[in-house]
Amino acid sequence: MSKAPTSEATPESDVFDGAPHPRWAPRLVGHGEAEIAMLDAYRDGRLAHAWLIAGREGIGKATLAWRFARFVLAHPDPGARVVREARDLSVSADHPAARQLVAMAHPDFALLRREWNAKTKKSFTEIRVEDVRARLGVFHLSSGLGGWRVAIIDSADDLNRAGANALLKTIEEPPPRSLILILAHRPGRLPPTIRSRCRRLLLEPLAADRIVEIVRNLGSPWEAIAADRIAAAAARAEGSVRETLRRLDPVGQGLGALIEATLAQLPRPDRRAVHKLAEAVGGRAASEDAFERFTIALYDWLAARGREPSSPARLETIAGLWERLRAATRETEALNLDKKLHVLSAFEEIAARGRAL
Repeated sequence: MSKAPTSEATPESDVFDGAPHPRWAPRLVGHGEAEIAMLDAYRDGRLAHAWLIAGREGIGKATLAWRFARFVLAHPDPGARVVREARDLSVSADHPAARQLVAMAHPDFALLRREWNAKTKKSFTEIRVEDVRARLGVFHLSSGLGGWRVAIIDSADDLNRAGANALLKTIEEPPPRSLILILAHRPGRLPPTIRSRCRRLLLEPLAADRIVEIVRNLGSPWEAIAADRIAAAAARAEGSVRETLRRLDPVGQGLGALIEATLAQLPRPDRRAVHKLAEAVGGRAASEDAFERFTIALYDWLAARGREPSSPARLETIAGLWERLRAATRETEALNLDKKLHVLSAFEEIAARGRAL
């Protein structure tokens, strides 16, 4: 598929700044087994109406979801010869369904993501219930082209509670020939009622050489970066293309290094480093994804502690800390509270339990 044209269109919350949107991806790298599992389910007549595609952020979940959506909309008959003989979910870029999806103009497709807030000139911090109802209204209408109706939720982590309940209602009572592809970076945060009604597909982190391959094919400005720099960034990105791009971006490099250096000092980091990080994450000059980067890194630090040999008391401390930090993060994002204070409070919570950790 050709490269996305540059434009002055409204920023999209589900794409890394400077990289092409997943709907433009010409191929899928590193998740062949998952792709075949979806293809086999479709042509064998046992396609679940809702799929939960889970895994670390930036490993290809959205690329796979768009690929599957494009295939189903292009080939609505699972018994058709082209489906039976397909070796993967590839669809020609010239196919009408592919063109319509790229243009975000397919009548039977919906994309649910954080919407753009024209007042603040930033994306909303969550997927609101009104967004869920508006986008998933496609399932309450007759199919425009007489085939499947498909929706991608990118990502379910961004749903507020009311939005999650609205999504659940659609999953519970789906109309015929409906396909809902739910992406989740941290599926454990989703309500059990949603998880239990989906077929789950867990994608593994990408190997570093696969990440290098992807980045080298993203076009400008990434193709101009030296191969050794890309390889070094990929080796430290824990299987995520998105994290690799953050490390290659000049602004992202500085923030990433600051987050790493400060978390490395836990449970008792230097106070000046903590205040510097709080300003970088929650200050006026902070980038839109700075808070998200910090949150993910902090969760990863806690998860790593949980994987270490531990006593029951230590595990209980880690679990309790995880729940408190998660609740505080949700409240900060939902109520648009001071992110700087949230960062400072998080480090105080950890320091208070330093001996137990």
